[in-house]
Amino acid sequence: MTPDEPVDPTAENAAPQPVLAVVGRPNVGKSTLVNRILGRREAVVEDVPGVTRDRVTYDAQWRGRTFTVVDTGGWDPDADGLAAAVSAQAEIAVAAADAVLFVVDTTVGATDTDEAVVKVLRRAKKPVILAANKVDDERTESDAAMLWSLGLGEPIVVSALHGRGSGDLLDAILEALPETPAERFDEEAGPRRVALLGRPNVGKSSLLNRLVGEERVLVDSVAGTTRDPVDSMVEVGGEIWRFVDTAGLRRRVAHASGAEYYSSLRTQAALDAAEVAIVLLDASQVISEQDQRVIAMTVEAGRALVIAFNKWDLVDEDRRPQLAKEIERELARVHWAPRVNVSALTGRSVDKLAPALRTALAGWETRIPTAKLNSWLSDLVAQTPPPVRSGKQPKVLFATQAGVRPPRFVLFTSGFLEAGYRRFIERRLREDFGFAGTPIEVSVRVREKRGKGGN
Repeated sequence: MTPDEPVDPTAENAAPQPVLAVVGRPNVGKSTLVNRILGRREAVVEDVPGVTRDRVTYDAQWRGRTFTVVDTGGWDPDADGLAAAVSAQAEIAVAAADAVLFVVDTTVGATDTDEAVVKVLRRAKKPVILAANKVDDERTESDAAMLWSLGLGEPIVVSALHGRGSGDLLDAILEALPETPAERFDEEAGPRRVALLGRPNVGKSSLLNRLVGEERVLVDSVAGTTRDPVDSMVEVGGEIWRFVDTAGLRRRVAHASGAEYYSSLRTQAALDAAEVAIVLLDASQVISEQDQRVIAMTVEAGRALVIAFNKWDLVDEDRRPQLAKEIERELARVHWAPRVNVSALTGRSVDKLAPALRTALAGWETRIPTAKLNSWLSDLVAQTPPPVRSGKQPKVLFATQAGVRPPRFVLFTSGFLEAGYRRFIERRLREDFGFAGTPIEVSVRVREKRGKGGN
């Protein structure tokens, strides 16, 4: 696809596919097995533990059904302790998957790490397929029987390297996956889910304790005290919310390849499971690149957003004008997000979080009727037509809102629309319809011209 090629929204707006997360220790053959499932070499494979570092998604197909495969990578038990590693991988499985493929190296057998993972996956209450990998011939099949001890049912014997048993494995995967993925945001499933995010030591745990009214979460002045996410049912503004307090994104630089990696995964997993995020910033300090990274993760995840400036009790008269300039400069991209100034220490304005959360969720779920949307768009295009491109002016034929959570719009045009004009339409959508607290996706679909004289 060239930069000038129009964005085709059909893929991103198609019915969602069920998701399979592939988890396991380093070097058990996960990426090789992913390639076998895909039927093509896409996942990077190297005989070194931990090559796969980030979650990577692929589209797979078997017996006419399509599904998404998430290669989650392995973990280093020595990086920041086994608990952090297990938590990171399990959070991915819980948040992003409809089923989990747990890969074990049959030649090694079940290790303490494998057994720890099983406990977490069992609590996740997701279907788990146990793949006994590296069974390259009949002589090693008996070794796979030892994996019954994990309590996950019958191990499916495979050789990712040679393809042995891959058909049986794929059949088991299809049996475990639902025809369509489970609805992630069922309004009747309980309290709205809130991810409490921010870089280390901005006061996430202190704020949660203030909201809960007890010492629910360990609080320490040392950055990165929180290791694992802690769910708390909290009453704010007369409504019950489910809060998740997550570890900060940055840990000691020396552990960047370990602890920071897992903290990032936990943060992403919290976003995957949440509907709205409160990103907490330290009002007494300069808005940092790390703060912006957390905000960017929230926007890219398509979640509703509230920005809370904590430690407002430390903001003096000299800091306030400086902070105002930083907000204008550093947070221009998310000017639409509600902002609340709070103090976890004194309790200042924490009750204002509930109205901000409701505002963000309302924007996140807003839908514009098609007739109203197109009437508005016709007036807008008449007042400000799209810029001429290559001597031609594209026409905006009509638009539709393809979805909510977040709001997604598709513009059908006679030619490609410049990115600047799409941003202009997004800005006017916000001005005229609100959408406070939510990212908006605007994509373009160019209508194909019919050939002259053809049938």
